[in-house]
Amino acid sequence: MTYVVTENCIKCKFTDCVDVCPVDCFYEGPNFLVIHPDECIDCDACTPVCPAKAIYRDTDLPADMKHFLELNEELSRLWPNITDSKEPLPDAAAWDGVQGKFSHLER
Repeated sequence: MTYVVTENCIKCKFTDCVDVCPVDCFYEGPNFLVIHPDECIDCDACTPVCPAKAIYRDTDLPADMKHFLELNEELSRLWPNITDSKEPLPDAAAWDGVQGKFSHLER
C-alpha cells in the first residue's frame, strides 16, 4: 500500500507532510507534491497533518481521483525529493478547496 497526494494539493503545496515523513518519500514539483509509492511505508503520519486534506491511502481514493495514483508514481520519478518543509504557495489559502485544479498542475 501507499499514500497518494491528490488534487487539492495543486496550487497550495503545504509541506507539513514532509516534516513528519520518516522515510522522505515526498517529491516536489512547481505547484504540487507527490509520494513515491515504492518508498512510502504506509505509516499514515502525513494524512492528519495535511491542511488541505489532500492525502489518501491508495485503497481509500475516491473514484474520481484514482488517476492520482499513477500520477504520483510518474512524477516522483521525475521531480526532486523534498525533505524540509517550506512556506506554502502565496495563494494557497485561496486555492484550498477549489474544485477542478487538475488543469493547473505544472509539470
